[in-house]
Amino acid sequence: MTTAEATPAIDPELVESAAHDRAFLGHPKGLGYLSVVEGCERFSYYSMQTLLVLYMVNYLLLPGQEESVIGLSWLKDGWYAGLSGQPLASAIFGDYTALVYLTPILGGVLADRFLGRRMALILGGLIMALGHFLMAFEGAFLFALLTLVVGVGLFKGNIATQVGELYNENDLRRAMAFQIFYIAIQVSVIAAPLVSGTLGEKVGWHWGFGSAGVVMVIGLLIYLGGQRYLPPGAPPARREKAQPRPKLERHEWGRLGALLALIPILAVGLLQNQEIFNAYLVWADQHFQLTFFGQTVPTSWMITVDATCSFTMLVAVTAFWKWYGARRKEPDELGKMIIGSLFTLAGGMCLVIAAATQGSGKIGLFWPVMFHLLNSIGFGHVLPVSLALFTKLAPKAITATVIGIYYLAFFAANKITGTVGGWYSTMDTTQFWLLHVAATGVSLVAFVIYKLVLSHGTSRRPEGKPA
Repeated sequence: MTTAEATPAIDPELVESAAHDRAFLGHPKGLGYLSVVEGCERFSYYSMQTLLVLYMVNYLLLPGQEESVIGLSWLKDGWYAGLSGQPLASAIFGDYTALVYLTPILGGVLADRFLGRRMALILGGLIMALGHFLMAFEGAFLFALLTLVVGVGLFKGNIATQVGELYNENDLRRAMAFQIFYIAIQVSVIAAPLVSGTLGEKVGWHWGFGSAGVVMVIGLLIYLGGQRYLPPGAPPARREKAQPRPKLERHEWGRLGALLALIPILAVGLLQNQEIFNAYLVWADQHFQLTFFGQTVPTSWMITVDATCSFTMLVAVTAFWKWYGARRKEPDELGKMIIGSLFTLAGGMCLVIAAATQGSGKIGLFWPVMFHLLNSIGFGHVLPVSLALFTKLAPKAITATVIGIYYLAFFAANKITGTVGGWYSTMDTTQFWLLHVAATGVSLVAFVIYKLVLSHGTSRRPEGKPA
């Protein structure tokens, strides 16, 4: 979830009516509409992310086929330096998923200054739907990716902001609202491989991409149909005299530097998790035992396995620490991130064991499922907790900016994944996954050092100084 939750001008009448509107699970009806719309958007996005590498490796980038893609030969000679086949597919995937985490920043600027959030969201949905339908034409492949990147940028942050605009500052339902909103996202991640993945692999690639476009259009229609329950979104910024902004305090510069240094460490630690949509799917497609009772299930269903584990383990981790915290002191954010990294490392070792013990047959699903389970426990400790750490330490004067910068870790992680994933074709598979374990180990050590340094700094801080 992106972080465009810095609530701008809010319509007092809408907030007043929303305060008494509890028609949707005790929340305003608008939350129901926005949750369904976001679910449709995430369904379309994860359909694309699930199918993209398999589509390129098994169809689009095969000799005799890739020549039809407009602009690809030029990119291969330049930006991709002669890459082909699976390494090229991995690099394209990395660039696409990396840019998805940059464009929401621009989308927020356009909404604030020119379009307004509602118009930006509608345009974003239309552009994304167009991108999915363009995937039906091999020649337009690169244009389709560019269109999707632009559409996500206009859509993603602005819908999260509208959720925040349903509540005033003192409404205690706000936190639960975003949890409900996030559940819609997780359900979509589970469903996308089952629907679009199955259509793409079993019926035809274009059917999978087309279904994502259809669901995006349905989401837009639901959004338009629920306008009377939704906030109008702040209009484009007026040219008025700006209010003076708070300045950074001297002690806050150290925090800011520590947070900025943590971004590349997070990016390295995310490598294993982000690889699930990239080289991992190619490996699963080629070497996993996916045939049961004479029927071969789509490889993309492994993403549903991962999403289901992520959802259930996130709930389990949250429940565990709530139970634990009622009995004794919980670890702080960095302590939980260290625990999560240990689980992530153990998950990566499951892939190493699977690769090392494969032999001449197919890989059974025991070790892959154990990987998803352990990696998901790590995910539940690292990603939400690291965001909480950033919100805790970010200087108040620039909190929204710092949270936006936090997502640069995902930009960098996906870019790294695009490069490292390309080594799968030429690298020993066991060593390939050991490399990902090593990356997790580097981030684990860095988190431990951070923990020691910050604890040392806290213990020596003079009395009365802000933490």
